[in-house]
Amino acid sequence: MKSAVETLEPTKVKLTVEVEYSELESSIAHAYEHIAEQVNVPGFRKGKIPPRIIDQRVGRGAVLEHAINESLPGFYRQAVTEAELRPMGQPEVEVTEVPVGTDGSLHFVAEVEVRPEIEIPSLEGLELSVSASEVSDEDVNERLESLRERFGTLVGVDRPAAEGDFVVIDLAATLDGEEVDSVSGVSYQIGSGNMLEGLDEALTGLSAEETTTFNAPLAGGDHEGKEAEVTVTATTVKQRELPEADDEFAQLASEFDTLAELTDDLRSQVADAKVSDQAVEARDALLAHLLEVVEIPVPQGAVEAEVHRHLEGENRLEDDEHRAEVTEQATEALKNQILLDTLAEKLEVKVAQNELLEYLVSASRQYGMDPNQFIQSLDQNGQIPAMVGEVARSKALAVALRGVKVVDASGAEVDLTDFVGSDEEDAAEAAETATDETATDEAPAEDEAPAADDAKA
Repeated sequence: MKSAVETLEPTKVKLTVEVEYSELESSIAHAYEHIAEQVNVPGFRKGKIPPRIIDQRVGRGAVLEHAINESLPGFYRQAVTEAELRPMGQPEVEVTEVPVGTDGSLHFVAEVEVRPEIEIPSLEGLELSVSASEVSDEDVNERLESLRERFGTLVGVDRPAAEGDFVVIDLAATLDGEEVDSVSGVSYQIGSGNMLEGLDEALTGLSAEETTTFNAPLAGGDHEGKEAEVTVTATTVKQRELPEADDEFAQLASEFDTLAELTDDLRSQVADAKVSDQAVEARDALLAHLLEVVEIPVPQGAVEAEVHRHLEGENRLEDDEHRAEVTEQATEALKNQILLDTLAEKLEVKVAQNELLEYLVSASRQYGMDPNQFIQSLDQNGQIPAMVGEVARSKALAVALRGVKVVDASGAEVDLTDFVGSDEEDAAEAAETATDETATDEAPAEDEAPAADDAKA
């Protein structure tokens, strides 16, 4: 097979491919077998019809069409691999010549959007600034207050409701005088803002058994977004009473015997969280720097395909305002992907099995799924390579940060080794993975040995 690449745009190429007849022979033979199973010819059993009879009855052109349709994706992938292209969408393929007899060849051209070639600048000498990691008494008190709230109790009060109070409400929404939705006995904390727009204002100042009305767009259901008149009744008003911050509370809320010990532990937790925040801040700063200094052409077809998929899933294909928002988000996401994929290749980032597994387990928790079922579902849908790509992109930023100087607001250098790892750790993981794979290859379980037919395949 011969192929040639012509760059049409920074993000689009034309691939011209020529396939010799000899490379089509196996697909042509398979086409004859498949057609022989599908047609009825008097005097011949299905599947036993000679090729010359199929040529007479069905036509040589139909055989070639079947063979080309079957083999074309494989030839395209081979040409892409040999040309070291990185497609970012489906190709537009046109067959320009088919073999006549046994001397001709198959010619086709494929236009496809590809990942553009971009130049990642050297990061040597780059310095990034992040927030300081000092822990204040206010930080510790905030953690302590959150812990007290977890162990607080709700107590009814005989006064108007205020921000932070918990109110049990009955609520009904009407459109043009007709009730379209209602709920009863729902507990709501004033100020949380997670129900209807305007509910916080309506409940503030309302005492138990008092009712008020307000207008708000409905948040869900068949009438989502429509302005409705909402009637809300506060059946009870409660405030949260917090336990005293003392040694007894420390024993209740932790493994510590004294409040002083608990406070010291909370201070350590805050310190760890602040260093973790520094790592995230440094990562974001590095990504922002690279996006600023690197020009990244974006394949518009890939953006449009993602926008269409997104809007179609939301049934909002006609929403032009939302389309503009999604287009901006998709463009930014694709820029990041192109940049980080290129960075991962430049840094020769490898994803270890334990890194992939850790990522998949974490992702399964976000979806509320059993890790094994989640991984099996991804594997069945061919999505594992995409997950490897996600881990590689994240790791690429971490590896790049190893060569960057990170300082805090005071100018002191920040050590992020616990978050970005080290080259030595990567080498050890790679060696361990290679050892495990070698052991598996050299000593397969007896009941896992492939059958002879499978091995030939």
